[in-house]
Amino acid sequence: MIDYKSAGVDVTRGYKLVDLIKKSAADTYDENVLSGLGSFGGFYAVPKGLSEPVLVSGTDGVGTKLRYAIVLDKHDTIGTDCVAMCVNDIVCQGAKPLFFLDYVACGKLDPEKMAVVVRGVASACKQVGCALIGGETAEMPGMYPEDEYDLAGFAVGIADKSRIINGSAVKEGDALVGLGSSGVHSNGFSLVRKLLGEDRKELEKYDPSLGMTVGEAVLTPTKLYVSIALALAEKFDVHGIAHITGGGFIENIPRIMPDGLCAEVDLDSFPRLPIFDLLAAKSGLGDDKLYNTFNMGIGMVFAVPADQAEEVVSYAVKSGESAYIMGKVTAGKGVKLVRGK
Repeated sequence: MIDYKSAGVDVTRGYKLVDLIKKSAADTYDENVLSGLGSFGGFYAVPKGLSEPVLVSGTDGVGTKLRYAIVLDKHDTIGTDCVAMCVNDIVCQGAKPLFFLDYVACGKLDPEKMAVVVRGVASACKQVGCALIGGETAEMPGMYPEDEYDLAGFAVGIADKSRIINGSAVKEGDALVGLGSSGVHSNGFSLVRKLLGEDRKELEKYDPSLGMTVGEAVLTPTKLYVSIALALAEKFDVHGIAHITGGGFIENIPRIMPDGLCAEVDLDSFPRLPIFDLLAAKSGLGDDKLYNTFNMGIGMVFAVPADQAEEVVSYAVKSGESAYIMGKVTAGKGVKLVRGK
């Protein structure tokens, strides 16, 4: 007899995983969640109080950063990366995240390991006030090695139409305020892995320049910017917000620039994190490539009126963020990298 289990899929492991994560998911619920984990679909009532509510959605994964979680057998923070990559995107439009769904695919389901991953997802959702209302775990023998998995997510947020931030208000003379990143976040890891390798013994060595092991540095979770971004958008006249993800400054800041405008960024206006010094030294890359690949220490950029920039920085710092006036909007196109201005 050949059954599903003998083909490599044991459905009872999926049942066990649901049992292990139900409480973590339930801890993220608010009054708008209408059903518990395990239904065919997650129900979420649209919050009231907005004159013209608009739903804003985003989906993303964590890329090959997962390789380091697998190699180092450390899975408790990779869920934060997944949530952050999605909610940091939608908050750029001024949207408050409402709910999140995750997708895990693996060669052989290890319920305990996947429960650690999903608890990380739930923890991040709770931090940003976003309900984890569902997801999917796919056991796919033959598609993935038994000890490997992939992780992706999907978030939906809400904004009042009149308060959507889309960059259209950005104008020449605006200041660019950057919020510090926690590290490499979740982009550029194909290059990181090429430079730092995947040898566990080497990754677990303490690096004095980093103040931690190399493995700890590369697995530092992506920073969650939702609370501070929404607070700044409420308090100040924020014209545009850019999440610095794949493509670094060069690809992401222009996404909030109307035609005819350029982002002039002073690279000396903020500190470069030690992990980027290490990556720069190992790669030999110049600024043009480094700032087109990594966040280099800035995870989110705000375009604000120049006369509000100092107040924006002060408010962010008082809120526990690292913040810098890192440049300005000028006539032109794309990003201009300068030093010492």
